Amino acid sequence: MPRTADELAAAAAATEQLLDLLDVDSVETQDISDLRRIAAALDKVAEGEFALREAVDSARENGRSWTRIGVVLGISRQAAAERFGTKAR
Repeated sequence: MPRTADELAAAAAATEQLLDLLDVDSVETQDISDLRRIAAALDKVAEGEFALREAVDSARENGRSWTRIGVVLGISRQAAAERFGTKAR
């Protein structure tokens, strides 16, 4: 449900008051470096997937067949076309 500017300002003020009451020394912290590594790895996977898709697009623009692209990827022509073809987008 939409809120008015006054309601949002009141909610922000109430939240700020609650946050001011927190005692940072009493909050138990956890080492989340393993979770940060997962997030970083996921970012790299996404970047790699984007780079791969661009490379396949470039190969198709240069006239490469799905068969040749599939060989490079280690998958069948049909799998390459299904994964990277126009319909897959």
